[in-house]
Amino acid sequence: MHKWLWILTLFIGGVLWSQEMVCTPEDRNAFSAKIEEIKDLPSQTSGSLLVSVGETFLGTPYVSGTLEVGELEQLVINLRGLDCTTFVESVLAFSILIREKDTSFDNYLATLQKIRYRNGKLSGYASRLHYFSEWIRDNERKGLVKDISATLGGIPAEKARDFMTSHRDLYPRLSDLNAYQELLAVEKQLEKQPYFYVPGSVLSERLNELQHGDIIALATNINGLDVTHTGIIYKNEDGVLHLMHASSKGRVEISEKPLLKYLAGIQSNTGILVARPVF
Repeated sequence: MHKWLWILTLFIGGVLWSQEMVCTPEDRNAFSAKIEEIKDLPSQTSGSLLVSVGETFLGTPYVSGTLEVGELEQLVINLRGLDCTTFVESVLAFSILIREKDTSFDNYLATLQKIRYRNGKLSGYASRLHYFSEWIRDNERKGLVKDISATLGGIPAEKARDFMTSHRDLYPRLSDLNAYQELLAVEKQLEKQPYFYVPGSVLSERLNELQHGDIIALATNINGLDVTHTGIIYKNEDGVLHLMHASSKGRVEISEKPLLKYLAGIQSNTGILVARPVF
């Protein structure tokens, strides 16, 4: 057992708190149930494994803001309500556990932290990978995904990523001056890290190059923001691509519309970023 996960652990109001983690008994049980559910999944490619694990989350309620717990940044475990990013992170984490043949709770905590935080280190609110374009870059460095946006005909996104500090009032944690200044510094660094996205016009020509299990993020024309949504490519038996995602409509689902039609229905969408799992 990793001692750092359990130092100063307290049980308050039915929630397990530690210096590094927040997890309800219900979510601890949900973890155990999920391990039972996925333990017999067959050996398969990383992308197919992501889809198989993702399918076990279908119907899970969509809940926004699940990571905004307490005043200090901690590793929040919530498997009973997911937003689009925590869905992708949870699916990726469980898939890695299967591949590593270590499905212990300790390994899950370590893996989730590795995915969610810059360089895998939790050190305050700004250490979380808030901008998904950076999430892709950081997890590529960790050897978990490969950013294939440029190779699919992607073009550089010439825009700032400063939405959070420009809309400070939308993020309660940024009322803290230190957190605000730290995130300002992160956004300044992101200016030196260009990212690529595949425009819709190019995507229609390169669609057949997307694979079952690719992680995609929806690029946007909203000032200061890189993406508005994320999910996992799902290729049905007829070879048609859909999006498996935690939908703000209320639950984890597979989009009823094929991918291109789904994207066309989002007015602010300008294309997609694509990260292929390679763990």
